[in-house]
Order: sequence, then C-alpha cells, then structure tokens
Amino acid sequence: MAGDLLNLTPPLVRRPEDLLLAGQSLSATLSPLDNSLAVFVTNASSSQPARRPPDEEQPIYFPGIDAVPSSERRLFITDTLVIFAAFQNLIKTSRTQDPEWIQSEQNLTVIRKLAIDYVNFIKECWIHASQPAPRPDGPLQFSGDHYRSLYTCFSLFVVLYLPEPGYEEAPVGEELMEWLNIHFIEPSTEEGDHLSSLKSPWEDETFWPYLTRATLRGLSKASVFFFKMLSGHPSEDLQHLAETTASIISSQPRLQNFAAERDFAYASRRWKDKVKGLRVEMDQVPEGDRDDDFDNWWDRLSDIVGILEGRGDIVQRVCEDLGADWKEVCAAWGVFVDPRLRRQDLPDVVDRVLDDMPSDPTNGEDMVHTALFAGKPVDALLHASRLDRWLSAHLADIMEPLSLITDDPRDEISSRDQYILAYAEYLHSDPALWRITVDYMYSCGDVGKERGDEVLIRVPLRLNDKSSASNGGDEGKIRAGNVVGVLKDVNQTCFDYRREAARRTVCRIAAQTLVREKDYGLAVSYCSSAEDWQGLGRVVDRVLDEYIISPAGFAQYASDIAPSLQNLNIHHPSAQGVFVHRLMFAVRYSNFQQLRVKQDLQNAASDLVAMFRDDVAPKSWWGIMLYDAVDLLQYRPSLLFSASGAAELLGKLEEIFVRSSQGSGSDYLDILTRTIPGGGHKAALDRLKTVRLALARYFARSAVLSV
Repeated sequence: MAGDLLNLTPPLVRRPEDLLLAGQSLSATLSPLDNSLAVFVTNASSSQPARRPPDEEQPIYFPGIDAVPSSERRLFITDTLVIFAAFQNLIKTSRTQDPEWIQSEQNLTVIRKLAIDYVNFIKECWIHASQPAPRPDGPLQFSGDHYRSLYTCFSLFVVLYLPEPGYEEAPVGEELMEWLNIHFIEPSTEEGDHLSSLKSPWEDETFWPYLTRATLRGLSKASVFFFKMLSGHPSEDLQHLAETTASIISSQPRLQNFAAERDFAYASRRWKDKVKGLRVEMDQVPEGDRDDDFDNWWDRLSDIVGILEGRGDIVQRVCEDLGADWKEVCAAWGVFVDPRLRRQDLPDVVDRVLDDMPSDPTNGEDMVHTALFAGKPVDALLHASRLDRWLSAHLADIMEPLSLITDDPRDEISSRDQYILAYAEYLHSDPALWRITVDYMYSCGDVGKERGDEVLIRVPLRLNDKSSASNGGDEGKIRAGNVVGVLKDVNQTCFDYRREAARRTVCRIAAQTLVREKDYGLAVSYCSSAEDWQGLGRVVDRVLDEYIISPAGFAQYASDIAPSLQNLNIHHPSAQGVFVHRLMFAVRYSNFQQLRVKQDLQNAASDLVAMFRDDVAPKSWWGIMLYDAVDLLQYRPSLLFSASGAAELLGKLEEIFVRSSQGSGSDYLDILTRTIPGGGHKAALDRLKTVRLALARYFARSAVLSV
C-alpha cells in the first residue's frame, strides 16, 4: 500500500465504468481484530437495484494496510520493547520525584545509555540480517541494508543530541568523523592491502586518492604508513616533504588527549604553524621538479596540505573529486577547518555545504542525516517515519523529554504520541503482538489509552477452542477454574495500566463466551468480577432455562454456580439485589431438586415452603414449584407439609388463579407454559388444578389424621 492506494491482485474490477453500469460501487471496512480491510462490491444506492444477477459471486478481498512482521522483524520489535519500557519507567519515576528531572546529570547519563542500547541492538540486527543465505527462519522482510540505515541514523542522533553530560559545549568534529568512519568506510581495506603490496605504490593510479582520503578521514596510521613508503620515491624533494608531512599528521592534536579545551586550542594553533611551515617548503620546490613519470605529485600533496591547513574550499573540492558527499565535508570541517566547531554551530556549516553539495531527496536515510546535522529534529522525524516507523517512534520518544520537539498546547495529541501511535498501528497488523501494541499505546495519553482499550477488548480469548481444551491447553485450564493463558494476560495488562473499564468489558466478553459453552459457573464469576449484574441475571436465566430442557441437567448446572453466591456475598455485598436474588433462587431451587432425587422428601418439602416464605422464588416460577409439590402432597404414609406450609402453597396457588383471571397470567404462567407442548395459559391453569386437587386431598388427610 502506498499512501491511500490499495493494489489488489488480481483486480477486483477491471474497469471502474463496469461498476457504474452495474449500479454498484466498491466498499471497504476495517477489521476489528487488526488493521486489515475487507474490500467488496456493494450496490451504489440502496433504492436502486443492482443490474447484476443476484446469484453472481462477488469476491471479498482482505488486504493488509501493513505487512505482518516476520520472524526476524518480530525479534527486533520484542527485544527493543525492553529498552522502551525501561525508558518509560525512568521518565515516570523521575518526573514524580523532581519536576526538573531532565537537568539531572544522572538521568541524562541513563538516557544516553538507553539510546546507546538501541544503537547496539540495531547493530546486532544488521549483522544478523547481513548473513548470507540460506536462512533457516525464511527470507528477510527487511534487508540488512535497511537495518544499517537505522543504525546510522540512531547513532548519529546520539552523537549530535546526546553527548556525555558535561560535554554539551565540547567540539563535535572528531565525534562526527568517528561516526563517519564507522558507518561509511572509506578508503577500503582492500585498496590499502593492494597498495601496501606494491614496491612502488605511487606508480598506481589509486595511490594519491587513497592517501588523500585517508588523511581527510583522520586515519593517521594509514596515512603515515604510505607517506613513509614515499622514502623510496625518486624525487628527493618529495622524500623530504613526505617525511615532514608524516610527522605533522602523527602529531595532530586530538581533543580526547587534553583535559581542557583551552589546552587543545593552544596545541591546535601550534600544530597549524607547523603546517604553514610545510607549505612554505613546498612552495620552494621548482616547477620542473613537481612531476614524476606518473603524476604531478606536488599538486596531490598540495591538496593534502590544504586539508591540513583547514582551507574549506580545498576540503570541499577534494571531497567532490573523491566522490564523497556533504557528510564527509561537514565532518572534515570540524576536524581541520574549525577544530572548535560546536553542535549549535554545525547547522551553519551544513547550510553552506548543502548549497553546493545537496543531499539526495530520494534517499530516506540521507534525508534523516541532513535534518539531524541541520538541527531540525522535527524534520528528521518526518523523514524517519518514511524510512521506518520504528525509527521515528523511538527517536520521538527520546526527543520529547529533551525538549527537541515542542507542541501547541491546544493540540489534542503531541508529536511524540503521533509517531508512537503510528508505530503501534503498524504492530496491530499482527494480532499476536497485542501485548506490545498496547504497551506503546498506553504511553500516549488519553487518546492512546482509548485505542489500547479497543485493542484489549478485541483480543481473541479462544475460550471455545475445543481442541485446545481436550489437549490440556490454556483453555482447558480456564474451564477447570484456573485463569491462565490469554485471558489471564489480558486481565493482568488491564491491572498493570489501571484500565478497569477495559478489564470489566473483557470479563463480560469472557462470560458471554462461557455462557454459549454452558460453563455457567465461570460465567457467573466473570460477571461478578466485571460487576455486570444485568449480565449475571442473564446467566441465571440461562441456567433456569436448562430446567425446561432437563431438570437433572439443571441441577448440575446450578450446583456449578453455587460457590459464586457465597463469593458475591463476601466480595460484593453491595451488588444489585434483584440479580443476586435470582441467583439465590437458582441455587436453592437446584438444592430442592437434588433433595428430591435423593428421596430426602421431608427436607425437600421444607425447602419448597421456605422459598415461598423467604420470597426468593420469582412469580414466574410459582407454577413450576407448585406442580413440583404434587408428588410431595400425595406422599404416603406420612404428611410432609405442616398445616401452615400447606396453607402457604394454597395461598400462592390462589393468587395465580386470581391474577390470571384479572389479565396478569403472563407474570405467573409463561415458564410453566413452556413445559407443556403446544400449551397456553389455559393448559397451564388446567395443570395447576391438579395441584389444587392434591392440596384438597392433603387437607382432608390431615383432618382425618388429626381426629
């Protein structure tokens, strides 16, 4: 995908006008699971029927906005997350302890260390990706050259914007040259090996370019070595000048060898005086002695001496002749032209050099380098995002606390958060990376937290994966009562980031899934954890519905939810009573059914009356419960109900008949009606007449036995 363009292969439609003629158009919708799309053909207008046959097959494409990270890319993502998390922890801890935390030398040292950790890890990935094929983990998604680009950009950022504490005002030239020599090696080692094997290397056409490049790059050992080889040159003038030049190059002052910049500056001035002396000696060489049979050695040496003199025009011209770019000119400028060049002065040099040697606008890496050199971190982030969203996200994460990027207070989202969220959206292309995705999102203020919540509540819990359950996997353990696997991870993530609303939503989703699988006990526990009392009521209703299917099955399901009733009373004493009341009824009614199965009829009768007296039973279940009492009323030889208990049953029965005659039969008879095939309220009342008859006989037996 490039910009807003999706390339579908094969094309969904050949010509747009075909869709227009058919009265159709293209539509797309985002996937709730990741950042992929579903692209399909729909009618252009709901009021206008399509001209295509209704049974014609229309394909649906599922293109991804981003390519799913491959194995090597996923390793890169997961390992750099450790550094990102450490940086977030540092910022969080430091800001709570001291509002001026960024001014602390200790914190700046840690930030620099973490940035260097990024650099080192990118280097490892670059080396790994540069290994020759074949690769056991499959083809690379990103080439070794791509990781090399990340390596050069991040390391340059450290050099320019994260110097060692106390060295912010120190000259930067030598550090830039070191960075250049590490990442853009010139001259090559092979060239040096070739020239050193020659008896008269100056006869080779690459000799002087090699020696000039080595001097320009500050490679003093290589330069001195080849200058000493000129002791065998036929020109005595060159022999003498080469010996002097080698001595000057080997004695060039280096900032790292001085305790104070003032001493370095003094040594640099004295060293420049020696270079001036060398120039005087060169000018004394007669014009006719400045050539040998292969080249004008004097002009070649003059370029090198011009570099040592710090003449900017010569440095730039030599770089152009050698095929070098603007970066090499800027680095050499800080070493030879202005050895005291500071970071804040570097943009002026860059502007001057770029006028004659512009950067490559088609090369993302070069554009990032240009922006960093020019002191434009905002532009650097823009180019970095086009190179790799990982790079822009992690650079922005460090730039913000360093105040390298500033935002309008009226903006809803900061620049740093925009780049982090863009990277997180890329990660969202792989649903398996949801933990990492939300880690980045939750670091981005309210907007990021809301997006993270949306990701969390859509993580597939896989609770209905039968194969995993049968194999003893995480889903099987969840059904056994152990919160493990994805569900545990999601819950833990919610706790870690204090996303209580998201956690409750996830628990409600888990409860709904478990209800479909008839795991009512766990469903109730997740409803209570989410404090979803309406959901709890729906679960209980499903359990009660099991009675209509099989009273024996209902008893088992209800026993599974019994422990949840005690937990609710302990952990949620303020839970909404109407729903807990319904749960209490399901448990007690299940206990009543189990007593009947066990033939503990005396206790069963007592429980039945107690449920009425305690006002536990919903009115819609009175008819079922009264019909259950028929066998107990007809039991011989003893009476199972007391006179008051039987009277309680009679009172409930009469209320049903009276209220039904007044038009409220639905409140009392709907559940009983469902147990009668093809029956309505009249059939339900007819069935309850058997209860009335059983009560009449019971009262008659009671009167006879009492006499």
